[in-house]
Amino acid sequence: MSTPHILLTGERVSLAMTDRDHLPDYHRWENDPGTILGYGTQVAQSWEVRAGGWEGQGRNRDYPQFEVITADDHTPVGLTTLSIDPAVRTAEFVILIAPEARGKGLAAEATALTLRWAFQYSALRMVWLKVLEPNAAGVAAYQKAGFQPAGRLRQSGYWLGRPCDELLMDATADDFLFTGEPA
Repeated sequence: MSTPHILLTGERVSLAMTDRDHLPDYHRWENDPGTILGYGTQVAQSWEVRAGGWEGQGRNRDYPQFEVITADDHTPVGLTTLSIDPAVRTAEFVILIAPEARGKGLAAEATALTLRWAFQYSALRMVWLKVLEPNAAGVAAYQKAGFQPAGRLRQSGYWLGRPCDELLMDATADDFLFTGEPA
């Protein structure tokens, strides 16, 4: 295993540069039924599509992706992404946690570290996300990391094959930087 390039260190997880050697893990995580359910995508993605998209993502400076690794032994356990709109200095946030690492509180810490990167290093004004309303664990992790409710898109998603609302949540630089840590 190669030594990760760590960007930010937390208590239980750190953010590192993504690693092409871990692309098979990323692909497996993305095609887990729980991930597909949480994203509301309804379909698995082929290896060819995922591998082909890797190069383009890496060249896009407005799409930083971070590998979430355990702080103690540097095991990859997830990815976070900021899709930056440079014209207005905002970004959409997306997180992916490996199925075997879910339910351990790692998502909230990875989210908070990514918000720290967004506001302190990328100088963004606001970061937002969409989460399917039935995803209670996701909503709780986002709130713990500093996101606040910002709105609702009615019947815009699917959960277990049924239409559901998507919740919009946001975090602003003023809120995050004023406290030094997310609420």
